Amino acid sequence: MTATIAADSLEAGSTSLLRFATAGSVDDGKSTLVGRLLHDSKSVLTDQLEAVSLASQARGQEAPDLALLTDGLRAEREQGITIDVAYRYFATPRRRFILADTPGHVQYTRNMVTGASTAELAVVLVDARNGVVEQTRRHAAVAALLRVPHVVLAVNKMDLVGYEESVFAAIAREFTDYATSLGVPEVTTIPISALEGDNVVTPSAHMDWYSGPTVLEHLETVTVAHDPTADPARFPVQYVIRPQSPDHPDYRGYAGQLASGVLRVGDRVTVHPSGRTSTVEAIDALGESVDTAWAPQSITVRLADDLDISRGDLIAPADASVRPTQDLTATVCHLHDRPLKAGDRVLLKHTTRTVKALVKDIPSRLTLTDLSQHPAPGELAANDIGRVVLRTAEPLPVDAYADSRRTGSFLLIDPADGSTLTAGMAGDAFTAHTGTADESWDF
Repeated sequence: MTATIAADSLEAGSTSLLRFATAGSVDDGKSTLVGRLLHDSKSVLTDQLEAVSLASQARGQEAPDLALLTDGLRAEREQGITIDVAYRYFATPRRRFILADTPGHVQYTRNMVTGASTAELAVVLVDARNGVVEQTRRHAAVAALLRVPHVVLAVNKMDLVGYEESVFAAIAREFTDYATSLGVPEVTTIPISALEGDNVVTPSAHMDWYSGPTVLEHLETVTVAHDPTADPARFPVQYVIRPQSPDHPDYRGYAGQLASGVLRVGDRVTVHPSGRTSTVEAIDALGESVDTAWAPQSITVRLADDLDISRGDLIAPADASVRPTQDLTATVCHLHDRPLKAGDRVLLKHTTRTVKALVKDIPSRLTLTDLSQHPAPGELAANDIGRVVLRTAEPLPVDAYADSRRTGSFLLIDPADGSTLTAGMAGDAFTAHTGTADESWDF
């Protein structure tokens, strides 16, 4: 049985799954949009709606504030903003959804990186009164950086600009041009009013000039083309299983989650970074032996040879072009309030492996307004996107992020307190084009 057939069997009788994230500037209406989406698609339980109604009344509001369906933290409800990433799960007859409602404040851009890192689609909101602002550009850049394949521009609060088509058209044109220059492959633009419900779940009666899909219609029908089983197999070892049992004296299994591709019993594999080869002797999944495993299953792999393998090693097909290296050039988004500087000593976490690393150089920083590069900035401040050169204490089998979002990404960690400093994407994360097509900027 092939991985495709096996995967299809898991989906038999069920709808497909779409992971998406919302982003935008503060007060653009992200939480209201998500609340409206949940409410109008009848994905809100009665007791949840009653709790929101009571909280809204306590704040002097006559109608339920649908934004409170996602603003769950006490600090968020008191301030009326989103601080953390709020995850919600809902379904329609056509598709299941996992959504991440991310913060709009510039100091919480790091949370947008978290929410969009696994997303297949990003909804970027813009206030129709303000148009495209710097935070809009930052979120578009993050979406491009993280290789989110689909971006939706939702021009919100159209009711406050008289539902004017010209206002929507100007904003849509500016954003689309900017996102395209970042290398975003697909941009869909939708005029909405999250507060009134226009074009969120039901078509608007106020914008007869718009004939495209509503937000929910697009989410239900957008094609999620990427298949992780089509990529080369990558299996980061998380745990070595050696049961102290007389029934299994020679059992040695390597447990973890298959990051991409397919593994089969009998496959020739190489263990990185050591470079030693063996054959897959058995695969255990959910306590049973199987012939085939596919991403993103959690499995235990047993090899024919007794090799020295530990947490952080990567098992890949023997013919795969994996080249462990200690010199790494990457595009990063700096997340911490403390700047990242050349010469900093950090920890680098790649899949299940953590090693010491040195920041050798920071050759450039992205300027969001015109997509130019600021050469030799010396440091990256919070929310900056830039280029770094790293040297690791041990070789790492890192793929290019363009080839694999799982094995091409990493984190830089403060060795003193364990806080996350930077999210990194190995290789050329994206190519932006400014001016003419001949003026390409490889960031």
